Amino acid sequence: MIRKAVPSDIPVIHEMVRELAEYEKCLDEARATEEQLREALFGEHPAAFAHIAQDGSGEPVGFSLWFLNFSTWRGVHGIYLEDLYVRPEARGGGHGKALLTELARICVARGYERLEWSVLNWNTPSIAFYESLGARPQDEWTVYRLTDEALGRLGA
Repeated sequence: MIRKAVPSDIPVIHEMVRELAEYEKCLDEARATEEQLREALFGEHPAAFAHIAQDGSGEPVGFSLWFLNFSTWRGVHGIYLEDLYVRPEARGGGHGKALLTELARICVARGYERLEWSVLNWNTPSIAFYESLGARPQDEWTVYRLTDEALGRLGA
């Protein structure tokens, strides 16, 4: 059901990234190109990794895209899950859980002590799913982000 992504998956990953952005009501912010994804996942120095969820016929129905983070408190790497998406017609089939299970397995096998991600506050179906697996919100933390003009001003 779950396999590592390969370069020929780039078009379907790109398509599902856009589907996720549309679901999250932010399609206009999804500007990544297939070439950017190819470079990040399969370039000379990959900075991100992906897994594909397949249905019984081998058709891609979901994906996870993640990268390593590091905890100075724990002294070890962890995984930050950037995207987890299962197409609506495949939801409820265990693909999302299988994708998270694979990332948890990687964490355990490599000695990583955290698997983290963000979820939109209004996305109650996903929140309920994550909490059913034992995940807990980090309510005491607020995520900040610099992009576009603000990032350019600060970095100039």
